[in-house]
Amino acid sequence: MAKKLKEKQYKLAGMVHGETSTGVLNPVGEIGPLVREAGALFIVDALTSLGGNKLPVDDYQIDALYSCSQKCLGCPSGLSPVTFSDRAMEKITARKKKVPNFYLDMTLLMKYWSGAPRTYHHTAPANMYFGFYEAVNLILEEGLEKVQSRHRETHEYLVNGLESMGLSLLVEKPYRLPNLNTVIIPDGVDDAAVRKELRLNHKLEIGAGLGSLAGKIWRVGIMGHSARKENVDTLLAALKKILGK
Repeated sequence: MAKKLKEKQYKLAGMVHGETSTGVLNPVGEIGPLVREAGALFIVDALTSLGGNKLPVDDYQIDALYSCSQKCLGCPSGLSPVTFSDRAMEKITARKKKVPNFYLDMTLLMKYWSGAPRTYHHTAPANMYFGFYEAVNLILEEGLEKVQSRHRETHEYLVNGLESMGLSLLVEKPYRLPNLNTVIIPDGVDDAAVRKELRLNHKLEIGAGLGSLAGKIWRVGIMGHSARKENVDTLLAALKKILGK
């Protein structure tokens, strides 16, 4: 990455923190300073990781970060929390051309949320905001570090259980995303049949592999309030029963 950033002048550099198709947790904390040194803005996708993993945005020198409400934050889908650094805000306000779309025009959204005078932009989905507010309060009541530890411990508990069944993960241990575990499907096992039986007979759903990993892995989510060992026990027992056939 450092070598690439020196090849030419970049305005933006983007990275996914928790990559959900492969189950990789990328080292954004190491990349941020490199991007800042190169003079570019650093944009991070934290859809799967926010709330369940250590992510000090300012310390990692992230200029723009976006996520979603339904994963580790554990509330209804439909909202996208975002944050911008002062550098990013200065870049936005210094634009010489108007933002070409209304929906993502931060110059308008800034005036909507805190501008003087306040400018109308959209009708807020109030019920979703209340749900989001309560979900964040629950995280703060439990303690952010405890929530992050619970996700990590539940991930490790799952991995130990899978390994005791002879299953293994696609990603090497240092690079695993605790919130999305990619499990290698054993030879001779029908991917779709296993997922169908889990869904119909055990009321459990795990994700299929995507792209080149289709039919090769299962994707097991550990996110939000449901990231608990008792839920892992339920999944492991069902998998053991199905694979035992």
